[in-house]
Amino acid sequence: MQIVKFFVYLAAYAIYPLSFLFPRNKNIIAFGSFHGAFIDNPKYLFLYFNLNIPAKRPIWISTDRRSVAQVRQLGFEAYWVYSPKGFYYALRSKYWFINCYTSDILFCLAGGATVVNLWHGMPMKCIEFGITQGELAKRYVHKDFWDVFFHPASFRRPDYFASTTDFFDEVFSTSFRIKKSQCLHVGCARNELLLQPIEKTLQHIERYEPQQTRTIVHKIQQYEKVYVYMPTWRDSQLEIFANGFDLDIFNDTLKSKNYLALMKPHINTYFDKSKEYSNLIFLPGNMDIYPILPFTDVLISDYSGTIYDYLLMKDKGIILFHYDYEEYVKEREFIFPINDNIAGKRVYSFEELLQAVIADDYAVDSSMRTFILNKFWGTTIQLNVCENIVNQLHLAD
Repeated sequence: MQIVKFFVYLAAYAIYPLSFLFPRNKNIIAFGSFHGAFIDNPKYLFLYFNLNIPAKRPIWISTDRRSVAQVRQLGFEAYWVYSPKGFYYALRSKYWFINCYTSDILFCLAGGATVVNLWHGMPMKCIEFGITQGELAKRYVHKDFWDVFFHPASFRRPDYFASTTDFFDEVFSTSFRIKKSQCLHVGCARNELLLQPIEKTLQHIERYEPQQTRTIVHKIQQYEKVYVYMPTWRDSQLEIFANGFDLDIFNDTLKSKNYLALMKPHINTYFDKSKEYSNLIFLPGNMDIYPILPFTDVLISDYSGTIYDYLLMKDKGIILFHYDYEEYVKEREFIFPINDNIAGKRVYSFEELLQAVIADDYAVDSSMRTFILNKFWGTTIQLNVCENIVNQLHLAD
């Protein structure tokens, strides 16, 4: 399989310079997201273009046939990237809006396109070329030949980057080797769902989200309180749960209080799906959780930038589950002193996590919340993120 993979990538490298020769149409705009899923910031900007910018032709291009079918069922244009039309429109589109890398569509077709990286939130950890230690250092620091060879999209610099404040301009410009002037102060398109009235979110869910999302939103209203567990990606730990995390005990604790927990792993992690629990719902890694977040009460996370999104919603609680802090800091570096830039109840073991749930101990300090919102989000805390992106790139006409 490695030999086959090698020749596939070799062919892609040969195609890449040819993609610069293809004439691109400024009115055709391609969108793609991580693992081909119809999720995250590209999804919401894609919907905005379809509903508000009639002069442009937005096209969802994906490596996942299921996502293509999902978008088509909504009445929008979408193609599997390996199909003739997918290949063609990836080459014809002048703008690419991506979630992580050009591999969200297909890296070898990106030559000549204006690539706008919407990223997936405000990071807590060092990313890309800001990384100096841990597993990913093989790619960005030590330049291991095979790691670099099989990740060419990591080295394609975006033309523009969705940022929020001067503070993050510094982070993103260093991490992606771009100028600060290429950073747009726009925020995250997905967060508009967290800021708008709940009635509008329900309307969005009814129109654009799959049945699974609608079912979950209906079900969680039966419980006194809803937790959502969203751990970050760990380079050396593929499992979702910490050592000693007892799902049976956690479920029983929630059941005793008529609480529910939505268990949302990172898209790269795996877990045992064979057992069912009365008060735990396991969500697919590639599921869009953002339409559901406004209906939850408490976020359990660790070193994930999702914390900063969740802080945008008032009167929500946060538990910071730092069970492996000492080990984690050895493989990933933080952008800033973590103790000065987080808000919520910190716990360091499964037992402490249970006690926080039992005692409803998860309040967020209001002054720290205000400090973080100003530093991390600035003036981008608003309901017109998509409009600002369109205006800053002059794409309305």
